[in-house]
Amino acid sequence: MTRLNPDALAAESVDTPSPGLSHLNERGEAHMVDVGAKTATLRAARAQAVVHLQPATLQAILAGRLPKGDVLATARIAGIMAAKKTSDLIPLCHPLALEKVSIDFTPQGADRLYIEALVQLTGKTGVEMEAMTAASVAALTLYDMVKAIDRGLVIASIQLLEKTGGKSGHYLKNKEN
Repeated sequence: MTRLNPDALAAESVDTPSPGLSHLNERGEAHMVDVGAKTATLRAARAQAVVHLQPATLQAILAGRLPKGDVLATARIAGIMAAKKTSDLIPLCHPLALEKVSIDFTPQGADRLYIEALVQLTGKTGVEMEAMTAASVAALTLYDMVKAIDRGLVIASIQLLEKTGGKSGHYLKNKEN
């Protein structure tokens, strides 16, 4: 697991976030947030999904012995594509020119596969939704690739692990949040 480097963010303020919901206007109507006046800065986010599956399924994935082909390569490509299409899926997300998307898979024990997505750009808005979308779609693709042998697979713990950049500064998930 690679941690993000908050020191790499040049001249970024660390103000506390507004207590209000930024996607609601003064009349309480949903709208896309205006980021036009914001300064473009380096922004990054890491998110995860954990897949619980049969030990034999995990072994088959790792050994590349599944009829549909290379499960991890397909899930990785799907996650990357999903990050790039987040604004098409989540109504109020801005379309972003992502500079980096990576998806990593790590077995945990005999029956879990940890998926971590990292998304980065220099821009005016964060990439948390893109990272969570990437991890989610990589997990869903993994399910699709193995459902013939393991319909009991469970996708769990989709969450933001860390984000850097923006007005709210650095966030790192810990046991308290």
